Amino acid sequence: MTTKPKVSKAELAEQFRAFIDPDYVITDDETMKPYECDGMSMYCEMPLLVVLPETVEQVQRVMRICNENAVPVVARGAGTGLSAGAMPNKEGVVLSLAKFNRIIHIDPLARSARLQPGVRNLAISEEAAQYGLYYGPDPSSQIACTIGGNVAENSGGVHCLKYGLTVHNILSVEMVTAEGDVVTIGSDGLDSCGMDLLALLTGSEGLLGVVTEVQVKLLPKPEVARVVMAGFDSVQKGGDAVGGIISHGIIPGGLEMMDGHAIIAADDFAQAGYPRDAKALLLCEVDGTEEEVLEHIAEAEEVFRKLGATSVRTSRSEEERALLWKGRKSAFPAVGRISPDYYCMDGTIPRREIANVLTQMEQMSEQFGLRVANVFHAGDGNLHPLILFDANVPGEFERTEAFGSSILELCVKVGGCITGEHGVGVEKVRQMAVQFNDEELQQFHDVKAAFDPAGILNPGKGVPALRFCQEYRSLEHKQHKHDHTEAAHG
Repeated sequence: MTTKPKVSKAELAEQFRAFIDPDYVITDDETMKPYECDGMSMYCEMPLLVVLPETVEQVQRVMRICNENAVPVVARGAGTGLSAGAMPNKEGVVLSLAKFNRIIHIDPLARSARLQPGVRNLAISEEAAQYGLYYGPDPSSQIACTIGGNVAENSGGVHCLKYGLTVHNILSVEMVTAEGDVVTIGSDGLDSCGMDLLALLTGSEGLLGVVTEVQVKLLPKPEVARVVMAGFDSVQKGGDAVGGIISHGIIPGGLEMMDGHAIIAADDFAQAGYPRDAKALLLCEVDGTEEEVLEHIAEAEEVFRKLGATSVRTSRSEEERALLWKGRKSAFPAVGRISPDYYCMDGTIPRREIANVLTQMEQMSEQFGLRVANVFHAGDGNLHPLILFDANVPGEFERTEAFGSSILELCVKVGGCITGEHGVGVEKVRQMAVQFNDEELQQFHDVKAAFDPAGILNPGKGVPALRFCQEYRSLEHKQHKHDHTEAAHG
């Protein structure tokens, strides 16, 4: 837990301007306004000031000054995060890594690339394409999100079922510690001796250090890739088909699902040719050699039909394949066209529970009086329900938050967890008390203290204070008891 800073805003800015271009030490409210939130715009806070260093040495000096003066630091990439993980601290510094945007080196023989954290996800694959390579994880925001943020949140994407999350696709990370030291975690090799600190750092949400360089693995581009699109007349059949494909021995490059609301919104937006009368849609991509793709495509089509698909269509060209994925990757902005606001959740469940959870979610939708659209990574059970609401209607945001909390708690109840790739941030801190007990949360705090003794890195995010958890559980118990009593007298 941080204490009150030992230095004023003016003194802090003066120290930073001694080694950072004064134009990139931002202190006025108007210029700082874009930094008040990340993609989770419902949670906002203005920072004390913003700095944009451009060398590792400058990052080190920023961290040393902040550590000595008990000033909180929130590292920020492109600001596309969806859990308020990069929301500023009102008494702290936003450390923007926007200037760290160089691809340092691509090694086609080792199939790896060294990158600064501000490199966009898609830019990696674009640069590697000349060698017949690409970077596997592809979040829907890949055109804008950066590799540093991907490491912070352990991002995935539509192809993570076969090719893994960020943690499975990086070799090493260089980071600056809270005290201003530079350390490298991982190595050029596929494995390192000792504890797997690289996995610990990946997904740590800026709580343990500031990433200044990332070495990623690159993959050879598949010879062929085709998509089977299957429509179903119920969510139950669509959910069952997810497990059916994988139990049949097919590991798709991507396996995505959309419900009726998302199908229509995405098709209106992208004109992808989706079956608009379907209640559930699966996009199943198979990649590899021509021979194995043709074999698996035939098997996938047969499995979908046997499991009740009302329509099955396979892409016949690269352009058609790209269009089918365009609809899926455009689903979030597409839903924005049918509602003034939406709240994007992120929980993960066992695949066998997909139909059950989507059915319960529809019941919750009626209970809370709010529509919900589902578009998600079905292959690994990573849900992304979009709760549609209007922030201008009094009480609707609070009702939306309650709906979101209920979804996350349902994910835990069926054996899942409260996040798959968006992180905990501010948004899901309360649900950490549902996912973990006090002893487990204390372990998180102990790890945090080992890396950041003064507690200056992204305070208040990711891991809640134990006292807060106990208060939250007490309130939840009282609410459940009240609901039970109301039901008994109803």
